[in-house]
Amino acid sequence: MLSERQKLILSAIVDDYIRSAEPVGSRTISKRGDVGFSPATIRNDMSDLEELGYLEQPHTSAGRIPSQKGYRYYVDHLIKRGHLPAADLDMMKLFFAEKLQEMEQMIQHVAVVLSGMTNYTSIVLGPELLTTTLKHLQIVPLNESSAVAIIVTNTGHVENKIITIPEGMPVHEIERIVNMLNSRLSGVPLFHFKTRLYNEISTEMGRYVSKYEELIRIIESVLQSDEDDRIFVSGSTNMLTQPEFKDVDKVKGILDLFDESHTLVRMFSGASPGIQVKIGAENSLEAINNCSLITASYSIDGQLLGTIGLLGPTRMEYGKVISLLDHLSKDMAVVLARWYR
Repeated sequence: MLSERQKLILSAIVDDYIRSAEPVGSRTISKRGDVGFSPATIRNDMSDLEELGYLEQPHTSAGRIPSQKGYRYYVDHLIKRGHLPAADLDMMKLFFAEKLQEMEQMIQHVAVVLSGMTNYTSIVLGPELLTTTLKHLQIVPLNESSAVAIIVTNTGHVENKIITIPEGMPVHEIERIVNMLNSRLSGVPLFHFKTRLYNEISTEMGRYVSKYEELIRIIESVLQSDEDDRIFVSGSTNMLTQPEFKDVDKVKGILDLFDESHTLVRMFSGASPGIQVKIGAENSLEAINNCSLITASYSIDGQLLGTIGLLGPTRMEYGKVISLLDHLSKDMAVVLARWYR
């Protein structure tokens, strides 16, 4: 159990180290107006905090830096989540005032804005296919052997793909299949589309359309979505601007991770509701064991849709990032409701 003085000193050291990236000494802390203790008193408490595992002394420096345990105590008990700067709030207001037509476009913008506002790496996981439904399907013949398939989802996403028309299939049969699919499967989650397609629609199609099986397989392949498309990363090289990662070899594993979409999706898919802070070795991936990852989920009517995250050094501006993600995740939920309701 830390004394009130130790809590104040630990908080001051964390705040100062976050700002300067330099080990913090007792004289530096004593000069702060909010502390009011002598260097000798502070020095004794710093030694005790080090012995308890909350501080570390790098090399032979007289100053101390927070340990992972120190950061965790700071985040759980000492952090001050103040108001966001007016400039940050204005930027977010301008961003959400834009009329973005597609969900993917909005999420990509969120990633870019976050990395720009914090100088950390932003990672945004978009909504799962479970919540994405078919709104409209259209197949427009280009010639006797090819057509363009146009798929519109409830999120505003429009997918255009060139498909091959089964040999000998007339245009009116293609139109009949498309009308049947729009009538029976509009509003069905893409995740369940294949099951509904084969269990409910294919037998009925067989009564009216010849060679329908081949076209059904083509439509199925068009509607399949790659989960990699759910992940958006911005500011991947921002790590190189942090003093802790001046050594490129040290940060190589992190940069490589940003190219592993499947790994990022798995990492974020397990996120819990609300704000989560993982510091150093608390992260499951070894590549980011020297980093902190702060995430916020966004949801509608209690249903989790996706996750926003910021990755940076353990010397992160925790108070600012937590406030920013909390604010942004709530704004995203409001905007996304336009597509999901």
